[in-house]
Amino acid sequence: MTAPTWDPQQYLRHADHRTRPFLDLLARIGPLPHEPAPRIADLGCGAGNVTALLAEHHPGARITGYDSSPQMLERARTHAGPLLDFAEADAGTWTPTETYDLIVSNALLQWVPGHTARFPHWLDALAPGGTLAFQVPGNFDAPSHTLMRELAGSPRWHDRLGGLLRHGDAVHTSAEYLAHLTAPGRTVDVWETTYLHLLQGEDPVLDWVKGTGLRPVLDALADDPEAHEAFLTEYRALLHTAYPAGPHGTVFPFRRIFAVTRTAG
Repeated sequence: MTAPTWDPQQYLRHADHRTRPFLDLLARIGPLPHEPAPRIADLGCGAGNVTALLAEHHPGARITGYDSSPQMLERARTHAGPLLDFAEADAGTWTPTETYDLIVSNALLQWVPGHTARFPHWLDALAPGGTLAFQVPGNFDAPSHTLMRELAGSPRWHDRLGGLLRHGDAVHTSAEYLAHLTAPGRTVDVWETTYLHLLQGEDPVLDWVKGTGLRPVLDALADDPEAHEAFLTEYRALLHTAYPAGPHGTVFPFRRIFAVTRTAG
């Protein structure tokens, strides 16, 4: 899978809703081994907004945010400080070269094929009592994704977009993550939450996916403005039917999967 081109401004348009799962993940992470000055890696830091929240939660921590997108890293570095820095890294190949008290990843691993194979490398890099924690979207069977894939695979678009988008196997089930992470000497907590985001605006679900799941399509059609608008017009109509606006906004259900693995101290 070719990494998409990211637009930090578009991604952050729904920052409040996108940040909620990270805060819920953070709330389930217990004390770290070297408090009050732990070493933390934020893998897939994106625009750096959640990394900044991590720094607020652990003000004495030395934190590095890692991401493969130059656009996201440029935005993330606006949050840099004496104990907070950012570096380029691909999660598909990143192997820690130092010991961490916490490796955390927020809505990244769905973009990393075969990501469970990376878990042993990351777990081996944890200090005794350290934690690996992540959350991923579990909504690849939701209309926002299925309609996108169906349209991309339709006769009109198949030649340009067929096979471009992620499917349900981009993430594993909660039970599969539990099986991958469970081992003697570890405490594993895996759970799911479905958020009912109440979005505002004329095309709120389209606006949401423009910042994430639709990025490969936007990249593929970037050199053809007419095709770009034609695809968005068709997809917008499908989303309006699947997610009708109500009196207080548009309800956008979003299931997420969480995992927190703590090693023995």
